[in-house]
Amino acid sequence: MEGVDLLILGAGWTATFLIPLLQSPSHSDRLTFAATTTNGRPVCGVDTIPFRFDPSLKDPSAIASLPRARYILITFPLTGEGQSKWLTETYEATHPRSQSQNKYRFIQFGSTGVWQTEGRRKRHLTASTPEEKQAEREAQAKAEAEAAALRKTKPFEFTTRHSPYLTSDPRAVAEDELRKSEVVDGMVLSLSGLWGGSRDPKNWVGRVAFSKEAMRHKTSLHMIHGLDIARAVVKILEACEDEEKGGNKKWEESGRGQRWMLTDGFVYDWWSLLMGWAADEKEEGEEEGEGEGKEVQPSEQAKWVMELMEEEGVQALPRSMELMGRAYDSREFWRTWGLVPVKARIGPMLLRSSASKMR
Repeated sequence: MEGVDLLILGAGWTATFLIPLLQSPSHSDRLTFAATTTNGRPVCGVDTIPFRFDPSLKDPSAIASLPRARYILITFPLTGEGQSKWLTETYEATHPRSQSQNKYRFIQFGSTGVWQTEGRRKRHLTASTPEEKQAEREAQAKAEAEAAALRKTKPFEFTTRHSPYLTSDPRAVAEDELRKSEVVDGMVLSLSGLWGGSRDPKNWVGRVAFSKEAMRHKTSLHMIHGLDIARAVVKILEACEDEEKGGNKKWEESGRGQRWMLTDGFVYDWWSLLMGWAADEKEEGEEEGEGEGKEVQPSEQAKWVMELMEEEGVQALPRSMELMGRAYDSREFWRTWGLVPVKARIGPMLLRSSASKMR
């Protein structure tokens, strides 16, 4: 199979942004790619390679059938010891390089959750019944209450990629295994909350804010749009392949062995978002002023926020970062790679509303 610049292992949600960007006129003549899905279905009109990663089988044939690539992007989570080692070393063994070729470069999508060292709990991923899912939500609310109480005992400081992280977290274990590999080069892009396209944060309200007490300890939220994730991946590849600008040096300094934190630069307040979504009565495309005269009722969550503001002595929203206690600083990634997010700020579409008034 012909080699490519980038192999996307797991063409899921992020690929719906990454593939169109790779196909755009500004990048299609510079980067070739291939992608896999579990069933070989087309993604964004592109045929994919059937591939399912099952580390328990220890069968190298599936990995051996993958195309040779300069960069391999792993979009699905690897956990615990051994999974990363098996995938990367099997790929290396079944795709031999000449002595003059550089090591294969693996990029793993991770999660900023590894920096949440307080109030963590084990997720019960087998929850399927409504009762089990509700128990899971209540366990999350309890963990967040414990974390909030603990944060109040410590002075506030921003969390950066250099801050302590939970090294025992199963995903962190696998990521560290990749970063420290001597067989391949590896880096990790730790993504905050994902949004864009089919992922709308407003759809999470019922699950996240299911009761007033659950909302009491809901503090900050960090997000990254799928388009900005795609832009980050493409920028890394192009910067590290630009030999005229020292691409190999860029990889050695900023790629190999690094764990980067990706957010859109905002620290969102859950209470502020829920207030902003108090009345979502507009239909798509409805202009400002249409529907005037209709009675609009605020959501139950918005009522709870107002009650909590009174009870907790919060005079206005958004709450300060010091009060929320958890804030990520991801400026180093954008500065290092020469990018600026283009899809920042979730919440009420205030800019669109203002623009409609001006027409």
